[in-house]
Amino acid sequence: MSTSRYPVVLVLIGIASVQFGAGLAKTLFDEASPTTIVWLRLFTSAVVLCAWARPSLRGRSRDDWAVVVAFGVALASMNWAIYQAFSRIPLGIAVTIEFVGPLVLAIVGSRRARDLIWIGLAGLGVLLLGFERGDLTVAGVAFALLAGAAWAAYILLSARTGRRWEGLDGLAVASVVALALLSPLALGRYASDLGSAHIWLIGIGVGVLSSVIPYSCELVALRSLAPSVFGVLMSLEPAAAALAGWAVVGEMLTAVQWVALMCVVVASIGMTRSARTPVAVID
Repeated sequence: MSTSRYPVVLVLIGIASVQFGAGLAKTLFDEASPTTIVWLRLFTSAVVLCAWARPSLRGRSRDDWAVVVAFGVALASMNWAIYQAFSRIPLGIAVTIEFVGPLVLAIVGSRRARDLIWIGLAGLGVLLLGFERGDLTVAGVAFALLAGAAWAAYILLSARTGRRWEGLDGLAVASVVALALLSPLALGRYASDLGSAHIWLIGIGVGVLSSVIPYSCELVALRSLAPSVFGVLMSLEPAAAALAGWAVVGEMLTAVQWVALMCVVVASIGMTRSARTPVAVID
């Protein structure tokens, strides 16, 4: 394999892993709440990241802690909201709607008139989803939009955290914060979900697929991959989610929904190539 293709393949593996993990998580929703599965995903990523990064906590300022805690809140909100959406609407549609958050962020960061084309195309995609409402619920769409807003906040806070915390230290600490935020629910109201070894095994598997593998692949890929190329590749997430939904849980999108999805994908690629702010990062 050409060395120039290796980073691209790693990113594509990461994308496939995230969405397959989401599909696997959805198969558990009849046995455990989405909150439980998100908690297990965060538990897995927090343990692995802390063991890997061994973050240094000494000598941190109040501002350092404020930024990383806010980052953790965004991480928890993003994951919890999108899993709530997954439990109510198809994976591909949920991720397409979620993409509105980082796409709006990219639009705000743009100063080019031609980007109005991408704005219009994304708007058309979202509008088209409204014409096929059989698989949609108000709550599912609302949770996907909340996940998108949290994703936009995650992108901004990721950059701020990276300036204050070295390497993966900030992400590791933020993962612990996110885990702590969801623990009262997961260990309280939904504690009975965790009484099954089956739930633990698959939940940890979701954590490996949706967090550990993507983080590892993208960390290596970004050493030699241009951010613009990375952003374009990440724009394939909605399509990957739709394929995972079909392959893992048998979700079929209509022709109109596929057109809507591709409108958002193309708009995201277009904005990624022209905007200063990246459209997507690790989710």
